[in-house]
Amino acid sequence: MKRILLFLALAAVVACAQDDTRTLKSVPEGPTPDTFRVAFETTRGRFVVEAYRQWSPLGVKRFYELVSMGAFDENAFYRVVPNFVAQFGTPGDPRVTAQLDSVTIPNEKRIAKNERGSVAFAQEESKPRSHTIFINRRDNEYLDEQGFVPIGRVIEGMAVVDSLQWPYIEKADHHMLSTIGNRYMRRNYPKADYVSSATILR
Repeated sequence: MKRILLFLALAAVVACAQDDTRTLKSVPEGPTPDTFRVAFETTRGRFVVEAYRQWSPLGVKRFYELVSMGAFDENAFYRVVPNFVAQFGTPGDPRVTAQLDSVTIPNEKRIAKNERGSVAFAQEESKPRSHTIFINRRDNEYLDEQGFVPIGRVIEGMAVVDSLQWPYIEKADHHMLSTIGNRYMRRNYPKADYVSSATILR
């Protein structure tokens, strides 16, 4: 009986690991478009982001690459703060996260403001921009002074962004998400919202 239970437990772990396994797609060749739109399908509905290379040439180039690779697919909204931001961009597969962590984006001069609906890469003093992004759910002027550089804005479905929720008292541990993946999120925060897919609109 114990052997059967152990086998079932191991099978469940393997199944979860397989669910989190992802392979990044290749990045299309050629220059980054000056402007392009990305449709995000989420557990709350769809919103569309329009990116502007003029705002952040390096940031928008990386954003275009990440969407093209499928890096935002099955991403949890691991930081959702009412009247502040909604943040995502850490893949459910920790091996993919480690791969993305190896590429960083140099600093750029901010052109646009962190107004409601604008989208920017998250960053810390010790960790430059890489692959996590956030959407401003209000005008966050003080983020301008801290060097957060918007790369685009939500042009459709801001009500969907507003509807994203985090029905938990404690915050998600981003280190745990990065090293364990979506198994950590599903086990500890089963009601979290997700990006199902992100697609460049042609």
